[in-house]
Amino acid sequence: MDITLSVIKADIGSIGGHIAPSQKLLATVRDHIKKHGEGLIRDHYISFTGDDIAIVMTHTRGEGDEAVHKLAWDAFIAGTAVAKQQGLYGAGQDLLKDSFSGNVKGMGPAVAEMKFSERPNEPFLFFAADKTDPGAYNLPLYLAFADPMNTPGLMLAPSLAKGFRFVIMDVAHTEGDRVIELNAPEDLYDIAALLRDPERFVVESIWSRTTGEQAVSVSTSRLHNIAGKYTGKDDPVMLVRVQKDFPATGEILAPYALGHFVAGSMRGSHQMPLMPVQLNSGISYFDGPPVVSCAAFAMHEGKFTEPMDAFAHPFWSKVRDNVADKALDMRRQGFFGAAMLPMSELEYTGIMEKLAKLEERFKVRKE
Repeated sequence: MDITLSVIKADIGSIGGHIAPSQKLLATVRDHIKKHGEGLIRDHYISFTGDDIAIVMTHTRGEGDEAVHKLAWDAFIAGTAVAKQQGLYGAGQDLLKDSFSGNVKGMGPAVAEMKFSERPNEPFLFFAADKTDPGAYNLPLYLAFADPMNTPGLMLAPSLAKGFRFVIMDVAHTEGDRVIELNAPEDLYDIAALLRDPERFVVESIWSRTTGEQAVSVSTSRLHNIAGKYTGKDDPVMLVRVQKDFPATGEILAPYALGHFVAGSMRGSHQMPLMPVQLNSGISYFDGPPVVSCAAFAMHEGKFTEPMDAFAHPFWSKVRDNVADKALDMRRQGFFGAAMLPMSELEYTGIMEKLAKLEERFKVRKE
């Protein structure tokens, strides 16, 4: 049967700054979806990563469905009311528009969706990241879907041998969705040339060239492009179908052992390593480090099994130790050089006002 997987995520309030949502806030969102989703969605899963709440839903209504998006929007509105009652920080922070207008794209919440014909067994992974932007997934996706050093299935599995089609978005273009489609392995160097700039070029989706089926959907919204100023990092979510015609679960997860450096952390203005964390983990050190969680599911007729925590295995504890060491090393550099984001990203913060005032004080010295 044709199923649509939708995940809609927002930061609508947090305890103690940017740490985690309250239990009452989470319960409010869960109760709203349970009460108002009956007859509309087939199943759902709600979790938090850092201070962001994500709602994963299955339904048969296709991508961008107004009723499904409004269900999530109204749940976030109800949660925001509770966040305000509790005095949570950043209540309704990601809800950048005053009223719902058809779907939540361009309204603040992050959205990833894909419609497909469900396989007899349908395993998939749900990733949620906090304190970073959509480009954080660029390197892991490149390695998992284009590099046989990471993914031996590209050599060993006939169903993967034709490679994958990458749809890459220019997220700096605000007048519309500016995208390019490139094929791996033929366009490998071109894909690499774009994805090396994760603040501008972001993987939106990946498709099997063997079957034409979609493997990946990534939320690509940039909050500062919507609000016109810095309102928090974009905290992207991602859906990845795995096994058979797609890379194996282990091949998708392996790149996160790198703890690669991504944009984010304190005030969204630094370079810090991405730490794979267990489900429903909060934020701590330096408003970070940037984190990513992964829930693994099996699905049948749109119904989920219970989630398995992909980063709960003891192996990832060692990775977290290494990432912590990298984070400490980078923070020792303070605001100098690569430790802080380039001016093109900082232009949405108060530092640009400071530089404008300093500009008036510069003088050209006479000979």
